[in-house]
Amino acid sequence: MKKSIVIVDDHILIAKALEGIIGNFNEFEVIYVCENGKDLIQKIEEGNTIPDIILLDISMPIMDGFETAAWLTKNHPAIKIMALSMQGDDNSVIKMIKSGAKGYLLKNTHPRDLETALTRLNSDGFFYPDWASKIIFSNLNKETEAEIAVRISDREKEFLKYTVTELSYKEIADRMCCSPRTVESYRDQLCEKLDLKTRVGLAVFAIKNGFAN
Repeated sequence: MKKSIVIVDDHILIAKALEGIIGNFNEFEVIYVCENGKDLIQKIEEGNTIPDIILLDISMPIMDGFETAAWLTKNHPAIKIMALSMQGDDNSVIKMIKSGAKGYLLKNTHPRDLETALTRLNSDGFFYPDWASKIIFSNLNKETEAEIAVRISDREKEFLKYTVTELSYKEIADRMCCSPRTVESYRDQLCEKLDLKTRVGLAVFAIKNGFAN
């Protein structure tokens, strides 16, 4: 039995072209097409067949791919989501994966590669081409500023408060009742944690995360 696919894309010509391409695949068939996430949810809630795989565009009106993937992950986690988009930037890839997508392809993918991707997604549960895998792995160990802030000590937070002032490091040391060398240590540790180079960068971080109040 062929695996069922639903295409969610507001560009009807592209959706229909995809439907025709997939129609030539031996193991897959498109059972219906939706114009956006809201349209998909309505069809599912009306009792239409729940597909094995959803080919999901990102940029759509009314309900985009990120919202749609999050809804599907929460309500129908068994559906395998393959993002199919013109957007291949880091933010879009990571955001879609966090929303629940198990695969990511660009719309200029060759039909042969699309069939391979769908086969792998069905058998392995996920599929990412090499370019997407590089984005995933390069972002895997990156912490958000909020996550890093949790690891900053109270003394480092106190130092950050002073980075937005005109005080010299020696004057900051006097205010913190420690040696200038200790203050330099706080600076160097924070620069390493935050991947920053200058006091200006530390000051910007302090302001953005509420340490300069």
